[in-house]
Amino acid sequence: MRLKIIKTHSQQQLAVKLRLEPEPGPGILTWERKRLIIHAAKTALAAALCWWLALRFGWHDGYWGSISAIIVLQSNVGATVSASRERLLGTLIGAALGFSFSLFGALPWNFILAVLTAIVVCGLLGLRNSSRLAGVTIAIIMLVHKDGPRWGLAADRVGEVLLGIVVALAITTLILPDRARIHLRDGLAQEFLLLGNFFETVLAGFRGIPAENLAELRDNLQKRMRSNHLLLEAARHEPSSGPGQSEGLEMLSQFGRSIFDAVLALQLSVEGSHEDEYARQLEPELGRLAVDIRTGFHHVASCIHNWRFDVPPLGIILEQDIANLESRMDAVRHTGLEFSQAEILRAYAVQLHLKQIARLLRASRVETSQLVGQVKE
Repeated sequence: MRLKIIKTHSQQQLAVKLRLEPEPGPGILTWERKRLIIHAAKTALAAALCWWLALRFGWHDGYWGSISAIIVLQSNVGATVSASRERLLGTLIGAALGFSFSLFGALPWNFILAVLTAIVVCGLLGLRNSSRLAGVTIAIIMLVHKDGPRWGLAADRVGEVLLGIVVALAITTLILPDRARIHLRDGLAQEFLLLGNFFETVLAGFRGIPAENLAELRDNLQKRMRSNHLLLEAARHEPSSGPGQSEGLEMLSQFGRSIFDAVLALQLSVEGSHEDEYARQLEPELGRLAVDIRTGFHHVASCIHNWRFDVPPLGIILEQDIANLESRMDAVRHTGLEFSQAEILRAYAVQLHLKQIARLLRASRVETSQLVGQVKE
């Protein structure tokens, strides 16, 4: 089958431009390593500042503030806000329950009931990640032997954790802030490039060309999608820097998952194909749609990278490609008796999946453009 996917010079330039994870050369300090060093320095600063402030406040157990700062200060602002929220709520719930259960009963039964209640309460409130922190706070309040009332120990614990959270949030937002939203934009651009590569490799199988790296491409794509999902969760806790940006990123992430499922369906439909004669009759319309889809992946990746969605790709009208392919399918339908049923069904399945991918790809750009207020088409 003569189905050609041509990678133009401009597409190659775009792929190089959007290569977000280059292989580090020897002696080169990559951006990821710089981020690691910056994060380590900010964490050390937060821990030291918490310890110094705790001493100024007269908290002899001020190391808990440093511990809290180290735990909640993440690699980006959104993740730090999320971790701070979980730790603060867990500490408040644990402090309240630890003090309350210390007023009656005797160890270990009141302690067991307190931890049990904390986990149940956090689960019912949808705060499962806070349940462990609540249990740790209960253990400190009820099991640490210290002079003075238990309410004082609970208040100190809350104050120390709050100090660590405030310092961590201040440092992550004021000193070289690392925004999850920016990394998510780059990650989604990379995801659409990887989707394009995966699509091209799957379709190569329809031409009978062995694709030995197909599993590796799929694994790399799934890793990127999982990483983008974590970034999306963190980005939800960051203030938006533009109209509809948060919603646009979430929409693009959903489109990416839908397109991935469609390409997987295409992969299943081309299994067993090898130079199908019936599919040859669909040329050049089938090949043109495939080429334009491949170019469309690069264009959407560029739109995400530049955050401009109102300019359609030059010379590509996917709906026209689909209409041309449908006309070609109608024109060759009468020849179906000359070919095997497997070839015919495979060709119909491939063209259906190509149309679905093309429409999802176009919608990912058009609907995001409308959402972020870039409506020129």
